[in-house]
Amino acid sequence: MMKNVQIFSLLVIFILGGFTLGFYYAQALEETETVNISAEVPSPPPSGGGGGGGGGGGGGGYIPPQTIVNFTGRAYPKTTVTLLKDAQIATTTVAGSDANFQISISGLSGGNYIFSVYSEDNKGNRSSLLTFPVSITTGTTTNVSGIFIAPTIAVDKSEVKRGDNIAIFGQSAPQAEITIAVNSEEEFFAKTIADVGGVYLYNFGTEVLDYGSHFTKSKAAKDGLISSFSQAVSFIVGTKTVLKEKPEIVKGDSNGDGRVNLVDFSITAYWYKRPSPPVSVDLNGDGKVDLIDFSIMAYYWTG
Repeated sequence: MMKNVQIFSLLVIFILGGFTLGFYYAQALEETETVNISAEVPSPPPSGGGGGGGGGGGGGGYIPPQTIVNFTGRAYPKTTVTLLKDAQIATTTVAGSDANFQISISGLSGGNYIFSVYSEDNKGNRSSLLTFPVSITTGTTTNVSGIFIAPTIAVDKSEVKRGDNIAIFGQSAPQAEITIAVNSEEEFFAKTIADVGGVYLYNFGTEVLDYGSHFTKSKAAKDGLISSFSQAVSFIVGTKTVLKEKPEIVKGDSNGDGRVNLVDFSITAYWYKRPSPPVSVDLNGDGKVDLIDFSIMAYYWTG
């Protein structure tokens, strides 16, 4: 119960404190990727030869350049990429068939921001959250490039009979080299290549694993770029095989990934005091999103 009270306090900080303190606290738990960040400062307008004699105002007023941030990178073919700004959904886009994507956001004030991106694969599995701080100067265009969203990953069994195969699968960029890590007393690695749709599958033989709990994760490499590792998924090596069931949807799980965490919070926060919120975020069914809904989310929080 104390954990839920602490989480609820964090959610209140998110809403009433401009999302800043709570977001930095939560983001400390997320893996950060190194990306390329550069800024383009526009040239000042010409001084306008010959001074402005005589009142007549030529040429209209100076229009200052916009403050823009461009994000480019790789996700999964024809899937939705979501951009968060300080824990709130800013915009989305759809990656091309080559998995490349570009998102732009404008109208920002100069200052420091925390941006995050994630994607969902063709089966609805969500990637890990990729987070990076960006310092923005008013009137410049900032380019954040080299983003490579980690693969999604799933397994076909929650428990596998020792010696049988467990299927490890997910999605990344087309033809990417996928490295799969499986932990045991020692860590085992396997490699496979994603197909033209970015889908990969590896049947891992469990005869090398000890009885007990294990987890697996994956990362991708293509054209000299390497992603971070995906989130880890767990399974048990035992004396019987149990197929993996679809995660039970719990209250507060806005994106249906079986967890209630920062992404669900940001989706719910978008609808805070907005009209006609969807049922997935209006947790008490009163037609609005307010602190009561965040309190319910805190109770079901998994992190």
